[in-house]
Amino acid sequence: MKKLVAYITSGYPEKSFSIDLALALGDNGVDTLELGVPFSDPVADGPLIEKANHKSLELGFKFEHLKEISKAVAPKVDTLWMGYFNSFYQQDMKKLIPYASEIGVNGLIIPDLPHEEALTYSKLFNSNNVANISFVAPTDTEPRIREVVENAQKFIYMVAYTGITGSGVSEDLQPFLASIKKYTKTPVYVGFGVNEQTAKDKVVGADGVIVGSAFVDILLRENLNYSQKISECSELAKIIKDKINS
Repeated sequence: MKKLVAYITSGYPEKSFSIDLALALGDNGVDTLELGVPFSDPVADGPLIEKANHKSLELGFKFEHLKEISKAVAPKVDTLWMGYFNSFYQQDMKKLIPYASEIGVNGLIIPDLPHEEALTYSKLFNSNNVANISFVAPTDTEPRIREVVENAQKFIYMVAYTGITGSGVSEDLQPFLASIKKYTKTPVYVGFGVNEQTAKDKVVGADGVIVGSAFVDILLRENLNYSQKISECSELAKIIKDKINS
């Protein structure tokens, strides 16, 4: 069974909604939830997620809200935090990682933390059974891929750069996948440009997909009320989960 990871922007449009949405996604095919930590300059994210980040911050998002959402969600849905390093660093990593473990958050995704710097926190992550998710991209050399993935935990985030949401562009990810799987048994999940239309093609040869913008697009629709947003996100999750396993 191939896995579905879903990203949502924490605190948008409000904390209680994030909790309700997260639990609904867990009931409708999402295997792992990425709780996004709103940040003022989310350089690795597309325009939709950037817009949701800014809106959440404008509405008063605080890191404490992420903790409250996580405490409600993590016991019921496999939960990760996705955010930029400054957000976590300001919380004091030596306190934050044990806290994440205590409430059931089992991994962090930090796109702007280089592999070499991440290694300085390996002991902290490992001693608390919290994964620091590794990234690989098509621009990485084979020696670099080997270095990054050989001790990867939980799953490897494979960035499919040329897959642009809605563009209809197709790509052959198989050589890239093969170069990753040569050096690891850790599952490989494909992210970037994955949506209802592309998921079936993207997942070929991989172990799962990561979907963000497609869910956030629904959250940003002002013509939908809260229950409609949750319903549409849940339906999208079911459709994608079915497509990647059909």
